[in-house]
Amino acid sequence: MTAQPLGPAGRPLWSPDPVRQRLGNYTVEDVLALPDDAPRVELRDGVMIVVPSPTFGHQDISALLWMWLRQHAPLDLVPSVATGVLIDGVQTFEPDVLLLQRETLNPQSHYALPDHVVLVVEVVSPSTRRRDRLEKPAGYAAAGIRYFWRIEQDPVRIYAYELVDGGYQLVAEAAEELVLEKPFEIRLPVRDIAG
Repeated sequence: MTAQPLGPAGRPLWSPDPVRQRLGNYTVEDVLALPDDAPRVELRDGVMIVVPSPTFGHQDISALLWMWLRQHAPLDLVPSVATGVLIDGVQTFEPDVLLLQRETLNPQSHYALPDHVVLVVEVVSPSTRRRDRLEKPAGYAAAGIRYFWRIEQDPVRIYAYELVDGGYQLVAEAAEELVLEKPFEIRLPVRDIAG
């Protein structure tokens, strides 16, 4: 007999069903029905992927970028953290920062649809390197999200991409100041998000 970790009230902690994981038949409805004490997950082709907890440095960058966007983005755009993008019925992503169209925002929803997302940002950590650099950008591009930023740590450097002909094209990179005209006029001192 193996011991299962117990959560509050002596219940076993939630984990994905191994049979359903092998079958890859989880859906967004299954994710939305998870108990409140379940870990944060992404859905990839019907398989639940537990999202690792971010480090302090990772969280600082995300929070400071959210704050910078909140202070500088036009009023018709809203930044968000710890919310997801619903790519399709069997695929979701949990980006670090989103910039959404205010008019499409549903305050009661955890997920935004790709056509409501103006910008998606991933802060790369050692445990998420492959997904943040390769898998997620491909998924965001396939969903038609126009702007994608990848932020590397140690030292902090921002890579800004724009969707061109179905793929992301690097339009700027910065370790000191990110200057862009789209999705709005941006002059972001990297030190403002470096913690």
